[in-house]
Amino acid sequence: MYKFLIIFFFCFSSLYAINPKAYASLGDKIYNNAQNIKKLTTIGDYYLYVDDINAYLTRVNIAKEEGLMLDENSSADERKKYLEKLRELSSLNDYYVHMAETSLKNAMQNGDSLLFSKIINTGLIDLKEHKKEILNYYYVHSNEVKADGVIKDFFDTSSELERKRKAKERKERLKKLHEKEKIERLRQRDKQRQLELEKSLDKAVEKKKMEIRKEQKEELIKSI
Repeated sequence: MYKFLIIFFFCFSSLYAINPKAYASLGDKIYNNAQNIKKLTTIGDYYLYVDDINAYLTRVNIAKEEGLMLDENSSADERKKYLEKLRELSSLNDYYVHMAETSLKNAMQNGDSLLFSKIINTGLIDLKEHKKEILNYYYVHSNEVKADGVIKDFFDTSSELERKRKAKERKERLKKLHEKEKIERLRQRDKQRQLELEKSLDKAVEKKKMEIRKEQKEELIKSI
């Protein structure tokens, strides 16, 4: 019996981990973000919103269960009601994301590094969109910021990307330097060839002049 319950639990968890296919483009955003929004309840600044967040998460779980029960035999009315719930939940999802972004902005303005770290670690912040200001804040307050979880991965990735960017720039500089040196060598070679050609021409002209003088001298001698 105990083994059966274990197997049932894992099968149910595996099934429930899958998002409903109906209106997935809208639903995935809500379901995938639910655990991130739940993390807000662990942040002291959000103690007034804990009940609202928990109520929202309950609605998300109910909607997900209903979505998983939809199939090709579901009526248009059932699908419509499910879609309406998703739209309402989507607005609330966006509301909490906006709250997190506002908290991050306030944390950076007030130098609140603890809140800064906690908000980023919720996973609600678009790190790519806010990359510049996040990195700027971290460089100034690196001794205060607790770099773990999401924020650690972000900084590690950013450092790796920065390293690759610098390596690429260095490679480009070396390439340009080699090209410049190559061009300079070609110019020097062409200049040397030009000098050698000019010397060769000068010698040919001088030789021709000497031949003409010799011929003129011989003609002069004959005429005497």
